[in-house]
Amino acid sequence: MIGISRQSDYAARLVLHLACLEPGTRVSIPEISKTRLLPAPFTRRIVGDLVKAGILHTLRGTGGGIRLARPATEISLLDILEAVEGGVVLNACMEGGKPCVFGQGCLVQRAWGDATDLLRRHLATVTFDTLVGASPDHQAAHSQRAALAQRPARRSTPVS
Repeated sequence: MIGISRQSDYAARLVLHLACLEPGTRVSIPEISKTRLLPAPFTRRIVGDLVKAGILHTLRGTGGGIRLARPATEISLLDILEAVEGGVVLNACMEGGKPCVFGQGCLVQRAWGDATDLLRRHLATVTFDTLVGASPDHQAAHSQRAALAQRPARRSTPVS
């Protein structure tokens, strides 16, 4: 299976949460973790990667929190993968600095390279403003799921 890491998925969900808010709105990590059902310690690590990449901005103290560092129109899924994963590569032979023993003449390497280029170009076109606009019910659905997840479990009392 080819897939993205849980960290990349969480990072995309975190950025999507912020993109759903009014521009410039700051929120706390616990608020995002609760609403998006993300583990808070993991969210803190992801925020660090996204800040380093210039995707998020943080402010400590009263009135602080995290917000998008640039408009949602300028943040793509490719940006997220590059910040969290270091990039998109479908085969280790395509990674920079790791020469393939067969070199540029390898037809399989060329096919992997073409597929990687297609995927990168597609992910670069998927910006968070388009994701937000794709479903007007998106934020409400996450809020409902978070509320359900926070409810205490019902205890059944044995009948004597």
